[in-house]
Amino acid sequence: MSSARDGRWAPYMWTALGAAAEAPRVGDVPVGAVICDADGEVLATAYNRREADADPTAHAELLAMRRAAAARRFWRLDGCTLIVTLEPCTMCAGAAVLSRVDRVVFGAYDEKAGAVGSLWDVVRDRRLNHRPEVLGGVLADECGELLREFFDRHRSVEGGG
Repeated sequence: MSSARDGRWAPYMWTALGAAAEAPRVGDVPVGAVICDADGEVLATAYNRREADADPTAHAELLAMRRAAAARRFWRLDGCTLIVTLEPCTMCAGAAVLSRVDRVVFGAYDEKAGAVGSLWDVVRDRRLNHRPEVLGGVLADECGELLREFFDRHRSVEGGG
């Protein structure tokens, strides 16, 4: 269920959820990301590809940031928003800071590895020279459900049931 606070970002999160749904097809956790510019134009979408690419850095956020930077032909993503279905980890939160995105919008909170407020708060560390705005919990139920379904299926296969 979406809420009024999701307003502006819900359509982008639905796009990220659509991308996330592709990840299990390549054997990965369903996380999707979108980068849009200040005008709302989608520059890039991506989903987790760690398993498919045998690359520990192939998180949806990093792939989307790389694609957006390539589309802009410039590494700085100022004016851009990163929208992702799961709260970014430390690597992805650090990349968001280094890429200079204006904001990070995420769906489900990650109490075990989240680095945008849950376990750590990398993006709002005052010692850093750039601190993106953060909005968490956009379509959180839908984002969380996609992950729960994936892990329930994964556990039942591993458990033989």
